[in-house]
Amino acid sequence: MAIFSIMLLSSAYMNVTYLNTTIILNNDTSAHVIEIVSLSISNSSIQQYNHDRDAINLTISDWQKALDTNILVEHILNPVSSVSKFTFLPGPIMYNGNGDIANLEMNYYVSNITTANQIAPRKIEYQFDNKVFNFIHAASGQALPENARLNIILPQGAEIVSLYPLPDYPQLSFIGNYSGTHYLSWYSGEPLAKFSLSYILTQSMQEEVAGFFNNIIFNYTAYIYLALIIIVIIGIAYLLVKQPYSDRG
Repeated sequence: MAIFSIMLLSSAYMNVTYLNTTIILNNDTSAHVIEIVSLSISNSSIQQYNHDRDAINLTISDWQKALDTNILVEHILNPVSSVSKFTFLPGPIMYNGNGDIANLEMNYYVSNITTANQIAPRKIEYQFDNKVFNFIHAASGQALPENARLNIILPQGAEIVSLYPLPDYPQLSFIGNYSGTHYLSWYSGEPLAKFSLSYILTQSMQEEVAGFFNNIIFNYTAYIYLALIIIVIIGIAYLLVKQPYSDRG
Protein backbone atom coordinates (compact mmCIF):
# COMPACT_ATOMS: atom_id res chain seq x y z
CA MET A 1 0.00 0.00 0.00
CA ALA A 2 2.88 2.37 0.74
CA ILE A 3 4.33 1.91 -2.74
CA PHE A 4 0.93 2.47 -4.33
CA SER A 5 0.39 5.67 -2.31
CA ILE A 6 3.69 7.01 -3.62
CA MET A 7 2.51 6.23 -7.16
CA LEU A 8 -0.67 8.23 -6.61
CA LEU A 9 1.31 11.19 -5.37
CA SER A 10 3.55 11.04 -8.42
CA SER A 11 0.61 11.32 -10.84
CA ALA A 12 0.64 15.12 -10.56
CA TYR A 13 4.08 15.14 -12.18
CA MET A 14 3.47 12.60 -14.95
CA ASN A 15 0.90 13.99 -17.37
CA VAL A 16 -0.65 12.38 -20.43
CA THR A 17 -0.01 14.61 -23.45
CA TYR A 18 -1.02 12.59 -26.54
CA LEU A 19 -2.72 9.41 -27.77
CA ASN A 20 -1.76 7.77 -31.06
CA THR A 21 -3.90 4.81 -32.17
CA THR A 22 -2.89 2.80 -35.25
CA ILE A 23 -5.10 0.10 -36.80
CA ILE A 24 -3.36 -2.29 -39.19
CA LEU A 25 -6.07 -4.08 -41.18
CA ASN A 26 -5.56 -7.71 -42.21
CA ASN A 27 -7.10 -9.64 -45.11
CA ASP A 28 -8.84 -12.03 -42.69
CA THR A 29 -11.00 -9.14 -41.25
CA SER A 30 -8.87 -8.90 -38.09
CA ALA A 31 -6.58 -6.04 -37.12
CA HIS A 32 -3.37 -5.42 -35.21
CA VAL A 33 -3.75 -2.34 -33.00
CA ILE A 34 -0.85 -0.31 -31.63
CA GLU A 35 -1.65 2.47 -29.17
CA ILE A 36 0.98 4.87 -27.82
CA VAL A 37 0.21 7.14 -24.88
CA SER A 38 2.80 9.91 -24.48
CA LEU A 39 3.71 11.31 -21.07
CA SER A 40 5.40 14.50 -19.92
CA ILE A 41 7.53 13.81 -16.84
CA SER A 42 8.98 16.33 -14.44
CA ASN A 43 12.54 15.97 -13.16
CA SER A 44 11.25 15.15 -9.68
CA SER A 45 9.27 12.18 -11.06
CA ILE A 46 11.96 10.51 -13.17
CA GLN A 47 13.07 8.19 -10.40
CA GLN A 48 9.47 7.24 -9.60
CA TYR A 49 8.64 6.54 -13.24
CA ASN A 50 11.69 4.30 -13.63
CA HIS A 51 10.76 2.49 -10.42
CA ASP A 52 7.21 1.90 -11.66
CA ARG A 53 8.49 0.86 -15.08
CA ASP A 54 10.72 -1.80 -13.55
CA ALA A 55 7.96 -3.15 -11.32
CA ILE A 56 6.60 -6.46 -12.64
CA ASN A 57 3.35 -6.50 -10.65
CA LEU A 58 1.77 -3.23 -11.81
CA THR A 59 -1.34 -3.61 -13.96
CA ILE A 60 -2.91 -1.24 -16.48
CA SER A 61 -5.36 -0.29 -13.75
CA ASP A 62 -2.47 0.67 -11.45
CA TRP A 63 -0.99 2.88 -14.16
CA GLN A 64 -4.37 4.52 -14.77
CA LYS A 65 -4.64 5.44 -11.10
CA ALA A 66 -1.03 6.56 -10.88
CA LEU A 67 -1.46 8.89 -13.86
CA ASP A 68 -5.01 9.89 -12.89
CA THR A 69 -6.25 9.16 -16.40
CA ASN A 70 -8.77 6.95 -18.18
CA ILE A 71 -6.85 7.02 -21.47
CA LEU A 72 -5.07 3.71 -20.83
CA VAL A 73 -7.76 1.47 -22.30
CA GLU A 74 -8.20 -0.37 -25.59
CA HIS A 75 -9.81 2.14 -27.95
CA ILE A 76 -10.58 -0.48 -30.60
CA LEU A 77 -12.93 -3.20 -29.37
CA ASN A 78 -15.22 -5.68 -31.04
CA PRO A 79 -18.53 -5.52 -29.11
CA VAL A 80 -18.97 -9.31 -29.27
CA SER A 81 -15.42 -10.52 -28.63
CA SER A 82 -12.35 -9.73 -26.56
CA VAL A 83 -8.90 -8.60 -27.63
CA SER A 84 -6.07 -11.13 -27.88
CA LYS A 85 -2.27 -11.15 -27.51
CA PHE A 86 -2.39 -7.98 -25.40
CA THR A 87 0.95 -6.52 -24.29
CA PHE A 88 1.74 -3.34 -22.38
CA LEU A 89 5.20 -1.75 -22.45
CA PRO A 90 6.22 1.43 -20.59
CA GLY A 91 9.10 2.88 -22.61
CA PRO A 92 12.31 4.59 -21.44
CA ILE A 93 12.48 8.28 -20.57
CA MET A 94 13.68 10.51 -23.40
CA TYR A 95 14.56 14.20 -23.59
CA ASN A 96 12.89 16.04 -26.49
CA GLY A 97 14.34 19.55 -25.96
CA ASN A 98 11.41 20.78 -23.87
CA GLY A 99 11.56 18.26 -21.06
CA ASP A 100 11.43 14.57 -20.30
CA ILE A 101 8.91 12.36 -22.04
CA ALA A 102 8.05 8.65 -22.18
CA ASN A 103 5.71 6.47 -24.23
CA LEU A 104 3.43 3.75 -22.93
CA GLU A 105 2.65 1.23 -25.68
CA MET A 106 -0.31 -1.13 -25.89
CA ASN A 107 -0.28 -3.89 -28.53
CA TYR A 108 -3.22 -6.19 -29.22
CA TYR A 109 -5.31 -7.93 -31.89
CA VAL A 110 -9.04 -7.59 -32.55
CA SER A 111 -11.18 -9.88 -34.71
CA ASN A 112 -13.98 -8.91 -37.11
CA ILE A 113 -12.94 -5.29 -37.56
CA THR A 114 -14.22 -5.53 -41.12
CA THR A 115 -16.73 -7.65 -43.02
CA ALA A 116 -15.71 -9.22 -46.33
CA ASN A 117 -17.97 -9.90 -49.32
CA GLN A 118 -17.07 -11.46 -52.67
CA ILE A 119 -18.38 -9.01 -55.28
CA ALA A 120 -16.76 -10.47 -58.41
CA PRO A 121 -14.28 -13.18 -59.35
CA ARG A 122 -11.07 -12.51 -57.36
CA LYS A 123 -12.54 -9.25 -55.92
CA ILE A 124 -13.45 -8.88 -52.23
CA GLU A 125 -14.99 -5.75 -50.74
CA TYR A 126 -14.25 -4.96 -47.09
CA GLN A 127 -16.46 -2.74 -44.91
CA PHE A 128 -15.04 -1.22 -41.71
CA ASP A 129 -17.25 -1.59 -38.63
CA ASN A 130 -17.35 1.77 -36.81
CA LYS A 131 -18.88 0.09 -33.75
CA VAL A 132 -15.35 -0.96 -32.76
CA PHE A 133 -14.42 2.60 -31.72
CA ASN A 134 -14.08 3.11 -27.96
CA PHE A 135 -13.04 6.77 -27.78
CA ILE A 136 -14.94 9.58 -26.03
CA HIS A 137 -18.68 10.21 -26.38
CA ALA A 138 -19.38 13.72 -27.68
CA ALA A 139 -22.78 15.28 -28.35
CA SER A 140 -22.78 13.76 -31.85
CA GLY A 141 -21.51 10.35 -30.71
CA GLN A 142 -18.02 8.85 -30.85
CA ALA A 143 -15.15 11.30 -31.38
CA LEU A 144 -11.40 11.43 -31.06
CA PRO A 145 -10.19 13.10 -27.86
CA GLU A 146 -8.22 16.32 -28.02
CA ASN A 147 -4.51 15.66 -28.58
CA ALA A 148 -5.16 12.33 -30.28
CA ARG A 149 -4.57 10.79 -33.67
CA LEU A 150 -6.17 7.81 -35.40
CA ASN A 151 -4.25 6.00 -38.13
CA ILE A 152 -5.56 3.23 -40.37
CA ILE A 153 -3.17 1.17 -42.50
CA LEU A 154 -4.88 -0.67 -45.34
CA PRO A 155 -3.57 -3.90 -46.88
CA GLN A 156 -1.26 -3.39 -49.83
CA GLY A 157 -3.20 -3.12 -53.07
CA ALA A 158 -6.42 -1.92 -51.42
CA GLU A 159 -8.63 0.28 -53.63
CA ILE A 160 -10.69 2.71 -51.54
CA VAL A 161 -14.36 2.77 -52.58
CA SER A 162 -15.87 5.06 -49.92
CA LEU A 163 -14.44 7.04 -47.03
CA TYR A 164 -15.99 9.46 -44.51
CA PRO A 165 -14.87 11.79 -43.11
CA LEU A 166 -11.96 12.53 -45.43
CA PRO A 167 -8.69 12.12 -43.51
CA ASP A 168 -6.45 14.95 -42.34
CA TYR A 169 -3.57 13.05 -43.91
CA PRO A 170 -3.12 12.80 -46.81
CA GLN A 171 -4.97 16.05 -47.52
CA LEU A 172 -6.81 15.33 -50.75
CA SER A 173 -10.04 16.91 -51.91
CA PHE A 174 -12.02 13.92 -53.18
CA ILE A 175 -12.09 10.16 -52.98
CA GLY A 176 -10.68 9.51 -56.45
CA ASN A 177 -7.34 10.97 -55.40
CA TYR A 178 -6.84 8.20 -52.84
CA SER A 179 -5.94 5.58 -55.43
CA GLY A 180 -2.88 3.73 -54.18
CA THR A 181 -3.10 5.26 -50.67
CA HIS A 182 -2.81 2.79 -47.80
CA TYR A 183 -2.02 5.08 -44.81
CA LEU A 184 -4.79 7.37 -43.49
CA SER A 185 -4.86 9.66 -40.43
CA TRP A 186 -7.47 11.70 -38.57
CA TYR A 187 -6.50 14.28 -35.94
CA SER A 188 -7.81 15.57 -32.60
CA GLY A 189 -11.53 16.00 -32.07
CA GLU A 190 -12.60 14.28 -35.30
CA PRO A 191 -16.24 13.07 -35.10
CA LEU A 192 -16.42 9.31 -35.68
CA ALA A 193 -20.12 8.58 -35.26
CA LYS A 194 -20.69 8.40 -39.04
CA PHE A 195 -17.27 7.02 -39.89
CA SER A 196 -17.26 4.73 -42.92
CA LEU A 197 -14.56 3.03 -44.93
CA SER A 198 -14.84 0.42 -47.65
CA TYR A 199 -12.19 -0.89 -49.99
CA ILE A 200 -11.66 -3.63 -52.53
CA LEU A 201 -8.84 -6.15 -52.70
CA THR A 202 -8.14 -8.08 -55.87
CA GLN A 203 -6.80 -11.56 -55.23
CA SER A 204 -4.02 -13.04 -57.31
CA MET A 205 -4.72 -16.28 -59.21
CA GLN A 206 -2.67 -18.20 -56.62
CA GLU A 207 -4.71 -16.71 -53.75
CA GLU A 208 -7.98 -17.54 -55.51
CA VAL A 209 -6.96 -21.16 -56.08
CA ALA A 210 -5.67 -21.51 -52.51
CA GLY A 211 -8.87 -19.98 -51.14
CA PHE A 212 -10.98 -22.35 -53.26
CA PHE A 213 -9.27 -25.44 -51.89
CA ASN A 214 -9.25 -24.06 -48.34
CA ASN A 215 -13.01 -23.56 -48.58
CA ILE A 216 -13.45 -27.12 -49.83
CA ILE A 217 -11.36 -28.48 -46.98
CA PHE A 218 -13.17 -26.28 -44.42
CA ASN A 219 -16.67 -27.07 -45.67
CA TYR A 220 -16.17 -30.78 -46.32
CA THR A 221 -13.79 -31.80 -43.52
CA ALA A 222 -16.54 -33.69 -41.70
CA TYR A 223 -17.47 -35.59 -44.86
CA ILE A 224 -13.83 -36.43 -45.54
CA TYR A 225 -13.39 -37.84 -42.03
CA LEU A 226 -16.64 -39.81 -42.38
CA ALA A 227 -15.50 -41.25 -45.70
CA LEU A 228 -12.15 -42.26 -44.16
CA ILE A 229 -13.92 -43.94 -41.23
CA ILE A 230 -16.20 -45.85 -43.62
CA ILE A 231 -13.19 -46.97 -45.69
CA VAL A 232 -11.42 -48.18 -42.53
CA ILE A 233 -14.54 -50.03 -41.34
CA ILE A 234 -14.98 -51.69 -44.75
CA GLY A 235 -11.30 -52.66 -44.76
CA ILE A 236 -11.52 -54.22 -41.29
CA ALA A 237 -14.75 -56.03 -42.19
CA TYR A 238 -13.13 -57.37 -45.35
CA LEU A 239 -10.15 -58.69 -43.40
CA LEU A 240 -12.42 -60.31 -40.80
CA VAL A 241 -14.49 -62.03 -43.50
CA LYS A 242 -11.45 -63.10 -45.47
CA GLN A 243 -9.57 -64.49 -42.42
CA PRO A 244 -11.67 -67.69 -41.91
CA TYR A 245 -11.25 -68.63 -45.57
CA SER A 246 -7.52 -68.13 -45.27
CA ASP A 247 -7.44 -70.37 -42.19
CA ARG A 248 -9.31 -73.09 -44.11
CA GLY A 249 -6.89 -72.96 -46.96
